[in-house]
Amino acid sequence: MKEIENIELTYLSLNDYEELKQAMIASYTTMPDAYWREHQIKTLIDEFPDGQVVIKVNNQIAGCALSIIVDYDKFDDFHTYKEITGNYTFSTHTNDGDVIYGIEVFIKPEFRGLRLGRRLYDYRKELCERLNLKGLAFGGRIPNYKNYADKLSPKEYIDRVKSKEIHDPVLNFQISNDFHPTRILKNYLEGDADSQDYAVLLEWDNIYYEKVNKKATTIKKIVRLGLIQWQMRLYTDLDELMQQAEFFVDAVSGYRSDFALFPEFFNAPLMADKNHLSTPEAIRELAKHTAEIAKRFSKLAISYNINIITGSMPEMVGDKLYNVGYLCRRDGSMERYEKLHVTPDEAKVWGMVGGNKLEAFDTDCGKIGVLICYDSEFPELSRLLADEGMDILFVPFLTDTQNGFSRVRHCAQARAIENECYVAIAGSVGNLPKVQNMDIQFAQSMVFTPCDFAFPTNGVKAEATQNTEMILIADVDIDLLRELNQFGSVKNLKDRRKDIFELRKR
Repeated sequence: MKEIENIELTYLSLNDYEELKQAMIASYTTMPDAYWREHQIKTLIDEFPDGQVVIKVNNQIAGCALSIIVDYDKFDDFHTYKEITGNYTFSTHTNDGDVIYGIEVFIKPEFRGLRLGRRLYDYRKELCERLNLKGLAFGGRIPNYKNYADKLSPKEYIDRVKSKEIHDPVLNFQISNDFHPTRILKNYLEGDADSQDYAVLLEWDNIYYEKVNKKATTIKKIVRLGLIQWQMRLYTDLDELMQQAEFFVDAVSGYRSDFALFPEFFNAPLMADKNHLSTPEAIRELAKHTAEIAKRFSKLAISYNINIITGSMPEMVGDKLYNVGYLCRRDGSMERYEKLHVTPDEAKVWGMVGGNKLEAFDTDCGKIGVLICYDSEFPELSRLLADEGMDILFVPFLTDTQNGFSRVRHCAQARAIENECYVAIAGSVGNLPKVQNMDIQFAQSMVFTPCDFAFPTNGVKAEATQNTEMILIADVDIDLLRELNQFGSVKNLKDRRKDIFELRKR
């Protein structure tokens, strides 16, 4: 082959037909007359010009990819090539379809080994994303199967190719380009003796596909988080406490944040005037404010157009004391979450009990989860939320020592890696000398990411200054999580050995 001076991917033109015909004849030496006629190429170009591309090396056609768009649900799972192409007329193409169907890909023999096929497949994927279609599909030949047909069924053959026991250059290439085999197609392509009349239906899913929504609302993909590192100080009453809370909501919403995250027990200063009571009695008095605080936060969420995670507060349900918080959405709706694992101190000093509710919540920024402080140290909880589709985990916390903070910090970062999600933690700083069991606080609010090429190498997106009252603003990209799940260096969610263990809620 001559020295390569240029490689170009360009749209197929009818002027290319004669060269295209000769290239196909050279590529399919075992299948006589396996080339498209000029009127068929003209139909494809007229109906779907973006779907017909060629690779040219030194201005010579080296490869080609031809495609149509189909309404995939209209075809049987075991369709044939003749059916999918409308008896080779391409009448099955529709601009209102949802899947790009590949009807041809080839590379001329003298240009193989240059990874030109990958360029063609990458173009199709980019086209699929640009047109907002569900994915790609095509019937893949298995020409090497003829050498094993007397010993292996098609399924056994494919399984051995996938496990690298057998080398099939065509199927191996397609699998390495993220296409997954879904079924065996019998009598798919007429005259394909090398494949023994079999083909493999291969599919690629567009992880960016969005179903067309007739409503004006949409799910945001770039989400801005506003973390409030709250200074513990004394307040005269609830109004003064909420005035400070509104100040922070105003501050983070001024930066157009989508979420405001408050810490665990941020309202503890209101126990200062209950110092004459026993510690269990004082926190039960504090619990009487919870309903009103949640109501006021909901109003703030609406008026400042921001989703607020209220940290946590004590709440009485019957004669039991729980640690709970609220998601106040900007549309006015609310959700309640509970701390499931109370610390030994919470149980011993306050008589607090763990809750029973664990669920991911839908928001206008995707699904989120909330785990209060100690709950973040139990990996099962976040994994269950991940299985429900959680993209962002919020952890409001309260720790008095650096030891306690380190437990929350390192466990939260592990949750981001193992669940392929973002984790935001926010805590309180300072001290409350007039409140029993709440003497001093240690915190550094942070936003964690998975550790892969699209993210910070140390998995830390943003971090506040330790033990200083401040806000922390950080943007997170939800689409990067989708890419990680499909194409990451490691795939923590996909690679779980579900054949030997399972995790489920009772």
